[in-house]
This record gives sequence, structure tokens and C-alpha cells, in this order.
Amino acid sequence: MALYAIGDIQGCDRELGELLDALEFSRTRDRLWFVGDLVNRGPDSLATLRRIRALGDAAVVTLGNHDLHLLAVAFGAARLRGGDTLDAVLRAPDRAAIIDWLLTRPVMHRDPALGMALLHAGLSPQWDITTAAGCARELEHALARDPAHVLGSLYGDQPDLWDPALEGPERLRFIANCFTRLRFIDAAGRLVLKAKGAPSKGSQAALLPWFEAERAPWRGTRIVFGHWSTLGLHRSADVIALDTGCVWGGSLTALRLDAARAEPVAVRCAAKAAAEG
Repeated sequence: MALYAIGDIQGCDRELGELLDALEFSRTRDRLWFVGDLVNRGPDSLATLRRIRALGDAAVVTLGNHDLHLLAVAFGAARLRGGDTLDAVLRAPDRAAIIDWLLTRPVMHRDPALGMALLHAGLSPQWDITTAAGCARELEHALARDPAHVLGSLYGDQPDLWDPALEGPERLRFIANCFTRLRFIDAAGRLVLKAKGAPSKGSQAALLPWFEAERAPWRGTRIVFGHWSTLGLHRSADVIALDTGCVWGGSLTALRLDAARAEPVAVRCAAKAAAEG
């Protein structure tokens, strides 16, 4: 059995099929971790969702910001935006089954035996791994209880600093922003959600990638994530980043997690989205 993690797909189903062929993936033998952002911007979000949902227990999916946006639109908590490519999902005859399945995906998955955790974007520099897991469960349970209300309250950049006393929508928004939107923090450990470029460039040189926060208490668990196409493939003792920008004309990348010194496997993207978001 092999365990592979796969970067942001964003509706690039053709490339996903090619990548699974390149891995010689078998759903009866192997397992896949998907970092989130299965949908949007790319040409075939519906086929992507159908393919991954059909994998059943062979696939673990964590929710990304585009996946949450699809859910928000589906539940009437948000409107489609320019550049969204979600219409086919919203009109599909199996829409209800797909949306129900997506709603039950976690925002963080831990494998203590591997010493790894899977998520889409990042972790607050104030969290240890137990706090992060607890915050993930809070958000997941809130979404299950009242998806329309919770999804509608997640849009926004504040609060930007963790406080255990946070409550209600502000607490859930902070948690969601860490798990699905975070790239940079400032010197005080505040989330800087507007910054999207590569580390140490231009005005962002004064910012830190979230995984470089000093003495962050979550260390000790290696984090597998995506979301950051301008960072690209990045591996260290603490993190594995796998968003190699397929939807922006880059590639879709997989990395085997249960084998030492495994080399990434990638397929080039056939098309490029019109605008990044």
C-alpha cells in the first residue's frame, strides 16, 4: 500500500486522471490525501468531485477556501463571483449528494502514526497540534449543525490574532481563515490574509510564512498543505507544500508520504485560468 498527497486540483480533472495513471494508483491498495481546493477556476469541477467522491475510503479530503465558497453558494450564503467555474456543480442532478459529501469533509486530518497532519492552508502560530485539532472539530461540528448560517459568517479578515476567549462567528472565522486562507503572518503573529505572493519579495519581505513562526507550539507534527501556488513545492522537516499551480498553467503534483526520500510525481496543466483569486 502507498499513501500519496496531491496538491490543489481546482477543477483540473484531466490532469488528476493523468496523475493517478502515472502513480499507477489502485483504490483497493493505495490511499490518497487531497489538500483541498478540489474545485473552481479550472474547467471541470463536477468531474473532479465525482471522481474523488467515488474513491470512498481510499481518499481523505480536507476543505479549502474554494470548497467552502462552493458550499456557501450552494446553501444560499454567498453569490458566485467573477471567475468562478461552479455552475455545472450547482446544476448537476447529483448536486445534493455531492454537496452533502463535501460538507462532511474535515478541515484537518491527523495521522499520529505517521506524525503528519493534512490541511489546506496553515495553522495559527499560537496553536499546539491538540488545540488545532480541537479548533478543526469546532468548525466541522458548527458546519454540520447550521451550514447556511456558519458559511455566511466566514467571509472577512478579522479577527487576525488568536485569543482562546474568542466566541461565536469571530472564533469560527479565525479558525476557518487559518485552515483555508493563511499564508503569511507578521512579527506579532497576526494573520496577514491579503498577501499572496512568494515569500521574501517586495513589500512581503517583512512578513513570515506561517510555518516559519519561531517556537510555534504545533511543531513536532509535519504539516501537509497546499493553497500557496507562488510558494510551489516546498519540503522541510516541518512542512510539505504541494500547490504547484496547476490551474495557473503549472503542474499537479503528488508526493508519497510513507516512503523516505520519495520524489514528487507531476503532470503539466493543459490550460490556464483567466485570473488568480
